[in-house]
Amino acid sequence: MNKKETYELLLKQIAALIEGEADNKVGVLANVAAAIHHTFDTFFWTGFYLLNKENTLQLGPFQGTPACFNIPVGKGVCGTAFAERRTLVVPDVEKFAGHIACSSLSRSEIVVPIYDKEGETVGVLDIDSTKLNAFDDTDAQYLEQAMHILAAEIYANR
Repeated sequence: MNKKETYELLLKQIAALIEGEADNKVGVLANVAAAIHHTFDTFFWTGFYLLNKENTLQLGPFQGTPACFNIPVGKGVCGTAFAERRTLVVPDVEKFAGHIACSSLSRSEIVVPIYDKEGETVGVLDIDSTKLNAFDDTDAQYLEQAMHILAAEIYANR
């Protein structure tokens, strides 16, 4: 099975896992993180950072080793993707100005913003790999679709 086919199945799995679970935001985020994380063996850390009242991204459900608790908006890969409202694919985190090293094992990263029904950014999906150049445009395209599915379920009535 190629990467696109794997992502197509993952999108169907995510939709089925979270359907009707809008009232269980933590559970939805946890299951989505687990589904994504265990789909690809190059994903070292997979999880969510969500905007809190102090305008900081706060650690949410994840799969992987311990992580940073708070990331300022506009700082690091997560904070930059959130502030710029765009997916960031970082082939080598050591070359990203201002990278926040929550783990020395992380070598490359992709961060996808999450939007509520009004189009406001409410958080990010963060995935790290121990391999350089682990992410590409295919990952970005399908992970953005996954975040649309997630947001449609848990932010529909916000």
